[in-house]
Amino acid sequence: MKVSSSLLITAILAVTGYSCNHNTDKNIDQGEIHYTINYSGKVGYMPKEILPKNMIVAFKNDKILFNISAPFGNSGILNVSNPETGAFNTYINLLGFKYYYTASPGENYPGFNAMEGIEIRKAPGISVICGFTCKSADITFPNDRNKVYKVWYTNEIDVKNPNAATPFSEIHGVLMKFFFVMNDVELHFEAETVYKKEIPDKIFERKEKYLKISRADIDDIINKLVSM
Repeated sequence: MKVSSSLLITAILAVTGYSCNHNTDKNIDQGEIHYTINYSGKVGYMPKEILPKNMIVAFKNDKILFNISAPFGNSGILNVSNPETGAFNTYINLLGFKYYYTASPGENYPGFNAMEGIEIRKAPGISVICGFTCKSADITFPNDRNKVYKVWYTNEIDVKNPNAATPFSEIHGVLMKFFFVMNDVELHFEAETVYKKEIPDKIFERKEKYLKISRADIDDIINKLVSM
C-alpha cells in the first residue's frame, strides 16, 4: 500500500515533535524549541537568503542555550545561561575564529545595546502557539513610546527564569513569538516546533578552545555580523 509523502511527514511529526498545528503535553521541563527568523531594518549588504533562518533553544530546568547558526562558514552565536554555575556566556564562532564573553549576574548578553531602556507592559489577549496557551506583552523603546512591539510567551513550559540575561528578563515565561534589535536590524522569532527530549548537562558547561575577549570587542563583532 502506498503512503503519501504528506501523510508520512505528519506521522513523523507526531512521533518526534510537536507541530504548531497540534496540541501538546504541558509543563515540559526539558527539550528544544525551534524558531524561524525573519529580518527587517538595515540588514546591510548580505543577502537575506544566506542569513540564519532558524534558532534552536535547548532547555533543562533553569538552564537554557540559544543557538543561531549561519548557513555558511561554520559561523554562529551561542548564548548559554547556567544559573547553577553562575555562567552567562556568549560564544561566537566566526569562520573558525572562536571567542567568548562571560556576563556578570544581572548583565544582558552582548549585542543588545539597542534595547536598553525598553518598557514592558502586560497586554490583554490569549494566543495558542505550538499548542501552548500564550499571554502577550507590549514593548516600547525610549526614543518612541508610540511604536509598540508585541511579544507572546507561555507559562506551560517549565523553565525557571527563561529570559535571564536578555532584555526580556521581566517576563516570567518562555517567549514563543518575539524579537531582538541588534544595531539597526530587527530579528523576529516565532516558535515552529517544540520537542520534548532529554538534554545532556554537558551542553551548558563552559566550552573549551574559545578565546575570552572584552564586552566592547564582542559587541563590535556581533554588530558587524548582523550588519554585514
